[in-house]
Amino acid sequence: MINWFSQVASVTFFNLRTIPQRKGAAIAAGVGIAGVVAVFVGVLSIAEGFRAAMTVSGADDIAIVLRSSADNEMTSGLPREAVQLIANAPGVARTDDGPLASAELFVMIDLPKRSTGTPANVPLRGVGAAARAVRGDIRIVKGTDFEPGRNEVIAGVGVARSVAGLDIGETFRIGQYEWKVVGHFAGGGGAAESEIWTDAAVLQPAYHRGDIFQSVYARLVSADAFQQFKDALTTDPRLKVKVLRQADYLADQSSMLTEFIQTFGVSIAGLMALGALFGALNTMYSAVAARTREIATLRALGFGSSPVILSVVLESLAIALLGGAVGATAAYLAFDGFKAATINWQTFSQVAFAFTVTPRLLVAAVAWSVAIGLIGGLFPALRAARLPVAAALRET
Repeated sequence: MINWFSQVASVTFFNLRTIPQRKGAAIAAGVGIAGVVAVFVGVLSIAEGFRAAMTVSGADDIAIVLRSSADNEMTSGLPREAVQLIANAPGVARTDDGPLASAELFVMIDLPKRSTGTPANVPLRGVGAAARAVRGDIRIVKGTDFEPGRNEVIAGVGVARSVAGLDIGETFRIGQYEWKVVGHFAGGGGAAESEIWTDAAVLQPAYHRGDIFQSVYARLVSADAFQQFKDALTTDPRLKVKVLRQADYLADQSSMLTEFIQTFGVSIAGLMALGALFGALNTMYSAVAARTREIATLRALGFGSSPVILSVVLESLAIALLGGAVGATAAYLAFDGFKAATINWQTFSQVAFAFTVTPRLLVAAVAWSVAIGLIGGLFPALRAARLPVAAALRET
């Protein structure tokens, strides 16, 4: 066994020392694998960033209440009487100012994108006085908060970055109403940063909503109080509502786009991986062909077939790992934190987010490079082991 390991180490070391003599082919294979990894990480970092933007603000102790038949806030409707019952339900946290429940409106408005000037669907949310306390991560980063009862809005930093007309002091017109931007707010990198907020009491008459709201966000006394809160509302004959954890609701609202991006990313990376695999195969076949006599000499000196096979595979893996590491590093530096915006197909609203390169994504990308290196080295290695010794020694 010791002799076997010694043979593997000797042949592998010899193979790696000769890589500079074949640097052109090795570099081509490494660059191909690096490209596969970079594309894989780059595309899937979009899905990771979009998912993070939609779920980062979804706390387990925050619940959202919608009409029972509604799939999202746009299709929901709740009268004020229902809002009061929800706010006073067991499990809702309270302060000296009252229950931490915010009755809200959610509408879409068209504003031009900064980059192209084309219209973008931007969420305009009317919130209650408790909205900031309910979410817990909303803070004004520039300007001031809107004053209740006035046509003033605050814009999330994400939407303010990607949509024109939302600088502080600017106004925009929706219907017959003008709205003045008085501040920008951050929301922990979550979905709220893609929204514009105003007073729900002002937004209701602007959209002729009367005394109707679309959702109620409630902070619970703890995450464990969710079931008590849900049961109290869904069993109340005066209400026809559905109750969801905010985290689950946001995850569901982002599922279609993230699944599409992931499928698209894996498909593109798969096609590129096929090309890189042929490059690796060509490189290793060339390496074996160039060392036919050396391999035959080693076999004649008593080296076994398995050390030869393993040494060729290890050489291929070394090239693949180096290419994978370069591609992963380049993708991380290029994409992580890159700001972008896209349309959420389930709500048809624009969502601002940042590309996110996670450790799990980097590990998966390097695993792709390992798979390419393993397959790319295996077949040339088997050919090297099967070379007839006598015939190979006569080759020039």
